[in-house]
Amino acid sequence: MKTAFIFPGQASQKVGMGEDLYLSNSNVRKSFEVANDIMGFDFKKIIFNGPAEVLKKTIYTQPAIYLISVTIAKILIKKGVKPQCAAGHSLGEYSALTIANSFDFESGFELVKLRSEAMQSACEEKDGTMAAVLGLDDALVEKICNDWDSGIVVAANFNCKGQVVISGESNSINEISQKLKEAGAKKILEINVGGAFHSPLMTSAKDKLKKKLNQTALNDSSIPVYSNFTSKAVTNKDDILDSLINQIDSPVYWHQSITNIKSDGFDNFIEVGPGKVLQTLCKRIDSTLSISGVESNHQINELTNV
Repeated sequence: MKTAFIFPGQASQKVGMGEDLYLSNSNVRKSFEVANDIMGFDFKKIIFNGPAEVLKKTIYTQPAIYLISVTIAKILIKKGVKPQCAAGHSLGEYSALTIANSFDFESGFELVKLRSEAMQSACEEKDGTMAAVLGLDDALVEKICNDWDSGIVVAANFNCKGQVVISGESNSINEISQKLKEAGAKKILEINVGGAFHSPLMTSAKDKLKKKLNQTALNDSSIPVYSNFTSKAVTNKDDILDSLINQIDSPVYWHQSITNIKSDGFDNFIEVGPGKVLQTLCKRIDSTLSISGVESNHQINELTNV
């Protein structure tokens, strides 16, 4: 059995996540101390107590999910559940690369903090949003977006067949939705996010992140990590750098990544971190996939037979 760890991205957060781990594991508490030092305040108060309206802000959501996901993965590895490859959805790619030893936890947290701040700033510069398009072929959604000439709108997340998330200027998303419905989309669901992630509206964030990434010591990864940018496995530090720089304003090729992971012989998928978003997507991508999730002490103990 070859195991793939997959890590969630933004929108998987929930108030109280990781608290049981914090109370029972001294290593988790040390990770929280590092996070508090980098954030400059007692970050666990927002994670454990919310309110949800605060936790869902990009500047808090991304570091929080990264913190919880990586700490869970480290516990699993210490208990003998080790991945032979990894992948992460958007933000989750940073969790995957930390576990693959491309950079350490502290460096990863600093990158995620800057990424979240830069993306938040980009959101405030230009009014943007995202919407899920259900029931249309990937290529058709891409074509309609590419042909659109009344503002910025792109296909941003290829989550599973029949579900493509579009991203761009709010007016363009509203206007193109009618065209997508006319083309046969079953439903268009606006996503409650702060802006147009994985679109050209994130260019200013990309520039800031590129500077930080170029100053960060990256290593070749110890296991293959499947890139959002290409959907292919990367291990070379130069390829990892290229992937992270381009990821922020380019599409997330998620269902292509999962298909490639399975094709490369990995047969046991574990979503490591809060929520079940990736478990749901993976079952839609391939109903035969063996996939489980770990977000609590109880689930860690179940998986490790403690």
